[in-house]
Amino acid sequence: MRYVIIGAGAVGGTIGVRLAEADRDVTLVARGAHLDAIRDRGLTLRQPDGDVTARLAAVDGPGDRPLPADTVLVLTVKSQDTEAALATWVDAPVAGGGTAGERLPLLTAQNGVANERAALRLFADVHAVCVWLPATHLDPGEVVANGHPHPGMLHLGRYPGGADDTDRAIAADLTAAGFVAPVREDVLRWKYGKLLNNLGNGLQALLGRDIPDALAERVRAEGLAALAAARIPHTSPEEEAAERGDLVQQRPVDGADRSGGSTWQSLARGAGSTEVDHLNGEVALLGRLHGVPTPANVAVQRAVRRAVRERIAAGAFPLAELEKMIA
Repeated sequence: MRYVIIGAGAVGGTIGVRLAEADRDVTLVARGAHLDAIRDRGLTLRQPDGDVTARLAAVDGPGDRPLPADTVLVLTVKSQDTEAALATWVDAPVAGGGTAGERLPLLTAQNGVANERAALRLFADVHAVCVWLPATHLDPGEVVANGHPHPGMLHLGRYPGGADDTDRAIAADLTAAGFVAPVREDVLRWKYGKLLNNLGNGLQALLGRDIPDALAERVRAEGLAALAAARIPHTSPEEEAAERGDLVQQRPVDGADRSGGSTWQSLARGAGSTEVDHLNGEVALLGRLHGVPTPANVAVQRAVRRAVRERIAAGAFPLAELEKMIA
């Protein structure tokens, strides 16, 4: 199979370089200075055990030539960019006839739980991926991956449920590339568990590492209450810890720990948008649908959007202001 990684950031860049190092055919999709850097000098993946620079094909879109029929599209953009990416690729022609939306498998290797439904509106063959992959992308042409001894754990399965030979073939390639890649018929249960963990991403983006325990617990408690009201199953921290074990730990790269999570990175890069409305916003949505108050998650949404709008640095939002917004 050939892999087209749509979004060569922290997650996509790590997956792409590792697959290429395992002799899989990989094309990266990027834009701006990052695309220019990849084309000029390759994509460097910095890891605890050393750096790897991969010279990979890099494009900014589908192009004019039909995609090979054995192509797998891997969507790794942030959730707020999903609809634009899907619209860009759905009608790309495929060799032998038909379009990408009709014929090619699409993997959603993203945070949040709304991407799969959006994808299924346009793509007939959607596979969800629960991403546990500690990596950072701040500079063009470079990704830092702190996972060790494996770079990440990627649960995958069909959406809305089940698993098939495509999942197993992709999992085999990911395993060859060094990942832990369990195939799960209940992959969404894992993604909802990951959603609960990701509710802290916005807090970290706003406050840095100095997050009051009570505030983090309140944000998660609202998420648990919303999922319970909606009767949505999810994994527990104990189940996740047992699954991950010592397989994916975070190690320093060149003596430095990981800077911050995905939302923190968006603020740090000045990306102009974040995924907070698909993380804390998912809890707000479920709360409104099922009559569960979620003031802390709504306040995190509002505060992160304000930080983007006012160009407040990552970790520099005043705690007192956030607490006032929650109250």
